[in-house]
Amino acid sequence: MTAELPGWTHSYSGKVRDLYVPVDPSQGDVVLVVASDRVSAYDHVLEPGIPGKGVVLTQLSLWWFEQLADLVPNHVVSTDVPAQVAGRAMICRRLEMFPVECVARGYLTGSGLAEYRVSGSVTGIALPAGLVDGSRLPEPIFTPARKAELGEHDENVPFEAVVGTVGADTAEALRDLTLAVYGRAEAIARERGVILADTKLEFGTDPTTGAITLGDEVLTPDSSRFWPADLWQPGRAQASFDKQFVRDWLTSSASGWDRASDSPPPSLPADVVERTRDRYLDAYERLTGAPLAV
Repeated sequence: MTAELPGWTHSYSGKVRDLYVPVDPSQGDVVLVVASDRVSAYDHVLEPGIPGKGVVLTQLSLWWFEQLADLVPNHVVSTDVPAQVAGRAMICRRLEMFPVECVARGYLTGSGLAEYRVSGSVTGIALPAGLVDGSRLPEPIFTPARKAELGEHDENVPFEAVVGTVGADTAEALRDLTLAVYGRAEAIARERGVILADTKLEFGTDPTTGAITLGDEVLTPDSSRFWPADLWQPGRAQASFDKQFVRDWLTSSASGWDRASDSPPPSLPADVVERTRDRYLDAYERLTGAPLAV
């Protein structure tokens, strides 16, 4: 259920975020982005949510936007938001978004690993033989994806497909910005004992300046894979700072859920909710060096 917020009208809800537009048009072409505590896995929104998750996503995104400000502009206008959503919302400039998921990978796992096992490459980029789950790549690579409809999976595509969608100059700019952001963030995370395996970014054009601008969330456990550096061990699934506890429980016999069925997933047990919450908070505190009250 969405909140009634003074001065704002609800316009859209995704799996995690709710968007509001201003009642007063003099505020300009902005949108209030509210991160809820909803958690999704395997294309289902689950119950209950993870308490404080929306605050972590918003505050960590804001922290990263500051770390990246000299590399690329971002869409944040203000954090002066209604009291009901303080801490979990930001007022953002509306962008003309590119229909491309900009993914940078420094390590091989997930859909990239699955593609590599079939072809020895990821989105047409040939990789050395013998890599395993969790292997560090010789250098970070840009592996874009085509945005899917809500409820569908994004599709990895070669760079040429991005060129065909947005043009060569813009495609090259998106690739270069994505790798620059990943390089900056990977170095910052590594200093704090955290591996940034990969991340998904979204960019749009600022209609006022025409500049390519970083939007959506950035470098959170929902949009990135963060691993504890001291536990990294190629050749197996890595410990992670995200909702892996949720995924593992859903696919275990304990949940009693058949992923291939049409039935919705069962409610999450309290211990899975609590352990997932702890991982989100741990990610925030390790990366920023500061505790977060939620």
